[in-house]
Amino acid sequence: MAVRADLAEFLKSRRARVDPRESGLPPSGLRRVPGLRRSELAHLAGISAEYYQRLEQRRAANPSTEVLDSLAAALRLNSVETEHLHALARPPRTTETAAPAPRPELLRMLDLIDKAPALVITDLFDVLAANPLAHYVFGPMADENMARALFSDPVARDFYRDWDDVAAATVAQLRRVAGLYPADPATIALVDELSTGSTEFAALWRAGDVERRTHGGKLIRHPHSGDLSFSYENLELPGDPRQRIVTFTPDPGTVLPVL
Repeated sequence: MAVRADLAEFLKSRRARVDPRESGLPPSGLRRVPGLRRSELAHLAGISAEYYQRLEQRRAANPSTEVLDSLAAALRLNSVETEHLHALARPPRTTETAAPAPRPELLRMLDLIDKAPALVITDLFDVLAANPLAHYVFGPMADENMARALFSDPVARDFYRDWDDVAAATVAQLRRVAGLYPADPATIALVDELSTGSTEFAALWRAGDVERRTHGGKLIRHPHSGDLSFSYENLELPGDPRQRIVTFTPDPGTVLPVL
């Protein structure tokens, strides 16, 4: 039932995003809430309004792949959101937990990366290993859960010059993980902890956004080196899908010490 509740909430949040005019629907007067009505979404997806209502009311289980794909198309979901929709409807039967430590080969790789900060982290943002430049740039955050530090450490708001974007992306990535591993105790515990301890996290979680960032930029205000700018890459590891290497390449104008 909890999984169907997540599915229902995700459908509601995505339905509220869609502008009826962009879906080719005729004007229908004033609307009390933004987005599509249930009946409109059902019509666009080619399913009965009664069946869609049962989905949002958590009374329907096991929607078919065809129904999910039709809903994804009507809601204009991207590939990550569509993957998330399917994961919510059909959660895995087994829980895959992240390995407690990175492989020795990964640690040797970090040692060889000496001109850019690099980390091995889990999909829950637990830092498993960091090279010297990562310790220099991220300080104490390179030894803990970076999502927890982001929302609980006041220093993080000044450290990340783009804190709002980092916060939204972090929550959206955690929501994707929660959809893939709904029974994972570590995932449940972290989301509960952050939802209880941070009003910002709770609000972002309620928004229902989901994403998977493989690369991007990071703007940092370092206590000793001033403003720093990086391009980062998330490199997922085939040996453990819940671990990844993150490298931060300094952008032009960003100078790091030689350690």
